[in-house]
Amino acid sequence: MPKRTKQSAFWSTTQGDEYTKRNPQSVKELDNLYKNQYGATRLKMNQDFLGNFKKDIKILEVGANIGLQLELLNKMGFTNLIGIEVNNFAVREAKRIHPSVDVIKGTAFDLPFKDNYFDLVFTSGFLIHIAPRDLKKAMSEIVRVSKKHVWGLEYYADKAADVIYRGNKGFLWKRDFADFYIKNFPALNLDKEKKYEMKSGNVSQMFLLNKKQNV
Repeated sequence: MPKRTKQSAFWSTTQGDEYTKRNPQSVKELDNLYKNQYGATRLKMNQDFLGNFKKDIKILEVGANIGLQLELLNKMGFTNLIGIEVNNFAVREAKRIHPSVDVIKGTAFDLPFKDNYFDLVFTSGFLIHIAPRDLKKAMSEIVRVSKKHVWGLEYYADKAADVIYRGNKGFLWKRDFADFYIKNFPALNLDKEKKYEMKSGNVSQMFLLNKKQNV
């Protein structure tokens, strides 16, 4: 049976529904949000990291919500895209808003794919919501199903920090996620990293990791 945590239960219910409703509902809204918070659109950030990638590679997003990040990648020319999301409402909204983007119900702790199935697996503001005791398990699934690359954009901190999330403790953590990957999974090497200071005062870290074979 797939692992169920306090956090996955939280995001599976009305808290996750409300998150979906109050966040961008289109790629245009998403890019405007990034431009306001980071001073750069998400499209520009993606191009800096994935601009030279072949457009037919297999890509998985873990924690896809309504699939806007996947839709943006599709607009960049990527064609082989799928997302996995724990919240039923978000999955339904993904199918309603852009049915061409495939978002399915599932959990990061039990990804329904074969080893090395995808060329690239990524998260965007997802790992920050995984409890520290469960983080390695979620990452191990991400690494397992990726053949070549792990990509992410997550809140950054030099040391792991528990952050109050909308009045709730135990639902958001900042840390150096790229470093955590590398220290726990020897098959991974850091290819590229960039930190973005946000208007809110937070710092986000975008990173691209390469997966060595036969390690």
